[in-house]
Amino acid sequence: MTTPDTPQAHGVRIDAQPGHATITLDGTTLPTGQVTGYTLQHAVHEALPTLLLHTRQPEGVLWEGLARVAVAVDQSPGDLVAAFLAEVDPVLLDQEALNRADYGGGQGATARAMLATLTEWARGAQDGA
Repeated sequence: MTTPDTPQAHGVRIDAQPGHATITLDGTTLPTGQVTGYTLQHAVHEALPTLLLHTRQPEGVLWEGLARVAVAVDQSPGDLVAAFLAEVDPVLLDQEALNRADYGGGQGATARAMLATLTEWARGAQDGA
């Protein structure tokens, strides 16, 4: 699949009710159940809004989609956390946690220090991976 050099605009219609949405791109209605959610974002200074469609089918989906259209695969919070933790260097985490200025010792101190360090890394304070 090739990606165009410049974003292409497509006609978009969203008819949404609680618990259900019918999404049409360039006059073609997407199959029921294929889209699990969507995000429509528009900054006033931009010419076109951006439509992000969340799909159950991460591969092999052809989207014909007036918005810039992107397709995303949802991940649960647990999946995101697990992926983050899988990239953490345990030796570096150990060093950083034990060298924290707020390391107070006592019961649970090492776990608290590691959790504080991981929280900072997750927020981008330092690359712990």
